[in-house]
Order: sequence, then C-alpha cells, then structure tokens
Amino acid sequence: MTEQAVANALDGMLRFNPATRTVSSVFGVMLALAGLHHGLLEITLHGNTPTPGVHIQAIGRGQLMWEAGTEDALTLIPNFLLTGVAASIVGLGLAWWSVFRVHTQRGPAGFLTLCVLLTLVGGGIGHVVFFVPVWAYSTRIRKPLAGWRRILPHAAVTPMGSAWRWVLALAVLTFMVALEMSVFGMVAGLGEEQQVLYATWAFLGASLLLINAAYACAAASDLATRA
Repeated sequence: MTEQAVANALDGMLRFNPATRTVSSVFGVMLALAGLHHGLLEITLHGNTPTPGVHIQAIGRGQLMWEAGTEDALTLIPNFLLTGVAASIVGLGLAWWSVFRVHTQRGPAGFLTLCVLLTLVGGGIGHVVFFVPVWAYSTRIRKPLAGWRRILPHAAVTPMGSAWRWVLALAVLTFMVALEMSVFGMVAGLGEEQQVLYATWAFLGASLLLINAAYACAAASDLATRA
C-alpha cells in the first residue's frame, strides 16, 4: 500500500464528508415524508378496515381526484389503520435516522433497513428507485471519495462544489411537486389526464437525475474541503 493510499484510508476513517452527509440527510427526510404521506392517507381515507391483500391503494377508487392518483403501496399488515400507523411511525423513524445517524458507521445499513421496512408497511412503492441510490451514496459519507476524485475533472471541482445546495434544492422541489401532482392530478395548462401523467413522470425523472447531480456536486465540495 502506497503512502497516499494509507493517508486516504486514515482520512476516510477519521472524517466524514459534510456535504455528502447533508445531501443524504435531506433526501432521507424527503423519502420519509413520502412514506408518512402514504400512512396518513391510509389512516384518514380508509380507517379501521381490512386491506384487500398485499397490494393496496392509499387512495381508494371512490376517493380519487384523478384516475392515476391511487398512491399504490405494499403492506404485510392486513388492516389499513394499522398499516397507516406503521408507515407513519417508520417514516418518522427514517427522518430521525437520516438527520442524526446516517453519517455513523452503521448509518447506511440502518437507512436501508428502514427504507425496506417502510416499503413493506404501506409507505409506497415508487420511492424504491430513489432510496437505493441514496443508500448507495450514503455509504461514501465516511470514505475518502477516491472514485469521485478520478471521475470529476479537476477544473470542475470548484464550480460544482459551489452549486451543490442549489442542485439539492431543485431535486427536492421537483420530487415534492411530482408527489403532489400524483395525488391531485392538477397542472396549470394541462387538461388531459394523460398529459398530467406524463408531466408527473417527467418531474420524477428530473428529480432522480438531480439527486445524482446533487451527490456529484456535494462530492466536489467535499473534495475541495479535503484539499
């Protein structure tokens, strides 16, 4: 092992990357709110009624604001009220963990466990494509970011590092807009439901791209700080 490799390993063990940690915390809270959102819908719209099976819809057919606004989810609990309570509790737990524990040695493992549990107790299905990359990036919080150092052009580190907060804000905004569009189905200037559906998917896709961009910019910021 070279001297530089030893220095990188020690640096990774002794420090965590603050920008990467912040991005992970914010996205963790964002996913927790999405799960809590499902839980509250299950409690208020269905109450103490049995579920039709493992696959459920947080918004029932008689409660829809538009055709695609069903808020599909999975649950291992055969009761809407208990499912909603469980999703709400796990969602709050995920938010707490994301803020206070995700940067610890077992933080990423705990984050992934809570996300999987949230999926199994009615917290939604669509967030799976979001929590997997967030978990993967969170494993870099306590690492020296050698991979990012190889990937990012040296000249781009400073401008990217200065933009990570803005990219993070845009990622959260597009995700929250898509979340509300999925429930209410209302977009200014769009009248047909098919167009609203395309717009919802477009915002979700943009949010996913921006999440990756936010982590890249956060890594640039952390690399600049380490330098």
